[in-house]
Amino acid sequence: MLRRSVCKALAGLTTAAILAAPGLASAADQVSVQLDWVVRGNHAMFFVAKEKGYFAENGIEVTEIRKGTGSPDAMRLVANGNAEFGFGDLPTLAVARSQNVPVVALAAVNQRSPIGMIALAKSHQLKTPADIRGLNIGIHPAGSTYIFYKSFLAANGLTEADMKMSSVSPPYESYLLLGRVDAVPGYIDAEVPELEAKAGGPGSLSIILGADYGYDVYGSGLFTSEAMIKDKPDVVKRFVAAYLKAFQFTAEHPKEAAAITAKAAPGYAGKADVLAAQLQADIDHTFADADTKANGLGWMTKDKWANTIKVLTDQGALKGTVAADAAFTDAYLKP
Repeated sequence: MLRRSVCKALAGLTTAAILAAPGLASAADQVSVQLDWVVRGNHAMFFVAKEKGYFAENGIEVTEIRKGTGSPDAMRLVANGNAEFGFGDLPTLAVARSQNVPVVALAAVNQRSPIGMIALAKSHQLKTPADIRGLNIGIHPAGSTYIFYKSFLAANGLTEADMKMSSVSPPYESYLLLGRVDAVPGYIDAEVPELEAKAGGPGSLSIILGADYGYDVYGSGLFTSEAMIKDKPDVVKRFVAAYLKAFQFTAEHPKEAAAITAKAAPGYAGKADVLAAQLQADIDHTFADADTKANGLGWMTKDKWANTIKVLTDQGALKGTVAADAAFTDAYLKP
């Protein structure tokens, strides 16, 4: 009888000890992610962090990674609480903040904007911004590419009146391939690998990057809402920690990251090569700069954010005042 009582007491203590152990009894915090568009290479970090267990080891459960309909929509959805975290064009985030959309950048994936003007090389050779004068440009007027386009024109002494503008719906590739437009603004880490494959392979496209001609701004990145930072800072901290670990893995192992993404994203079976090509374009051109070499991938600075805002303001893309230190936080990037 005494032995049974002792055993029961020990069992109770063991159970209590397990329940008291940090992290073992508490359920993971559930969050969802809103992407800017269909899955691309630079979205791989979310899938890698989930597959490799980086989210789980930080007490995070990502319940859904949703494709989007553009950066502006992604930012509104996160600001409204329809998702806890999002991914999108950071210059568009500055524009959103000027329209009182309370979103905040957490990490800059592209230290340099990956957007440029794209034409078929057999039809038009783009060597300078002046080469788009007189062309029929395909534009989606509600997306991040239009914000780029207006800034790019202003930076290079051009106006919309210098070109014919045709309103197109994404995906833009078909309009260009069919000759319905002469050029489109697009992402070298998104449209270009797929478009190049369809247009005839390497060398089939003629591209000028906005970053080489006055569009000196951040590209896309991770963001959340002001409410998340205020109400759940620890969740934000743990999410960013997992994301940055996945970012480092992705930069070091792009083919494996692409394979993980292709396996996890619905409809992407067989597209690992395209995703890997998209990632390689970022690795070659946009992921790293002097700031990231000193401080790690994703790093952001007030000076560069101020410059991003100045470029948008000077070139007429940004209406209203946006404070650089309100548009981003580096608090979760620090060890």
